[in-house]
Amino acid sequence: MIKAVLVDDEPLARSMIAEYLESYPRVEVVAECNDGFEGAKAIMQYQPDIIFLDIQMPKINGFEMLEIIDNRPAVIFTTAFDEYAVQAFEQHAVDYLLKPITKSRFDDAMAKFLDVQHVDTMRKNTQHLLDKMNQVDGKLERVVVKTGAKIKIIPVNSISYLEADDDYVKIHTDDGVFLKNKTMASFENQLDPAQFVRVHRSFIVKIDHIARLEPHEKDSYVAVLADGNQVSVSKSGYARLKQTLGM
Repeated sequence: MIKAVLVDDEPLARSMIAEYLESYPRVEVVAECNDGFEGAKAIMQYQPDIIFLDIQMPKINGFEMLEIIDNRPAVIFTTAFDEYAVQAFEQHAVDYLLKPITKSRFDDAMAKFLDVQHVDTMRKNTQHLLDKMNQVDGKLERVVVKTGAKIKIIPVNSISYLEADDDYVKIHTDDGVFLKNKTMASFENQLDPAQFVRVHRSFIVKIDHIARLEPHEKDSYVAVLADGNQVSVSKSGYARLKQTLGM
């Protein structure tokens, strides 16, 4: 039996997909979820083979939900995005269903999923899409992390600095330190450059948290933060910091 989870804040959209899935006796809908919090919990609990995922939802959106899932199932996006936004899906070959969803288009998506050769490709393309979304310049307003079975939303304003930690990034905040499976480069692209500066290959610092700079070794410095923590500042990082501060 193939397990499916539906994640969409519109009950009508969920019921339509559930109705379409009645044509596929091998597929069992094990959970219907109204938002990304419920979706993440259901996916961790049921380990489904496929999820039908809306993007625009309350609390956390579809992309944020996918970022905190360790073993992602195949994903078919259901979206009301306009034609321009949908181009991102098409370019990365992630299957999506544009609302309102027709039965024939739904059947096309299911045919791809049921073709075993496409499943791994769909999973890889989902990761490629998330990577592409993380490369988009913009002002990140929050970060969603998973701590055990709990999901926490971290406002960017509460972040003092970020620190590289192998395949993860340590997010140092007013409430403690949290791990995010994401690259420093993606954070650098998404954070507001007027507020955050990458001062070292291992550190991104919120500018207004820097109390002072102290010389360290040749051509390098140490940034002493308002909370007393210290981070390394490379020669290139010092130049970026000076440029941002207009020094």
